[in-house]
Amino acid sequence: MINTSLQYPIFGSEINCPHCRQTIAALTLTDTYLCPRHGAFEADPNTGELVHLQSGRHWRLWQDQWYRQHTHPDGIRFEIHEALDRLYTQGYRATRVIIASRYRELVSTYLERSTPWRGQSDPTKPRLYGLPVEFSPDPAEDPCWEVINFDLEKEPGIPVRYPYFRLFE
Repeated sequence: MINTSLQYPIFGSEINCPHCRQTIAALTLTDTYLCPRHGAFEADPNTGELVHLQSGRHWRLWQDQWYRQHTHPDGIRFEIHEALDRLYTQGYRATRVIIASRYRELVSTYLERSTPWRGQSDPTKPRLYGLPVEFSPDPAEDPCWEVINFDLEKEPGIPVRYPYFRLFE
């Protein structure tokens, strides 16, 4: 008897497209998934990442959500900005941003630093879009930080984790 799971990529016979969220099928005997709208995605069994072949963008899966793995500071900044806009339109406001520590070097030059002329007392607290920024704990302490990019803490103190959001819809 043939093990059918060996015929499909590491994520199984179908996944949700990271861009449009529609269910897409795997091509048997390959490491590829094919979305009719966004093209081919290749699953890398060595890294556990999904790679969009046309753009080279990488995603990782955490609790059935795809999270884009950024290589440029504008990508993560854009994703945070979009999440803040969505939160605002839902009637909330963010009070803090927690960014995955793996992005510390990538975003550090883009963080706002306190300046005495602005009346801010603590120059060691970086900010992004006016919000205090903290970096996540080590992924050994909480493995989700190997995959997710950031959390937004909103007014009542409830963290809201954001996956990569649809840019191509």
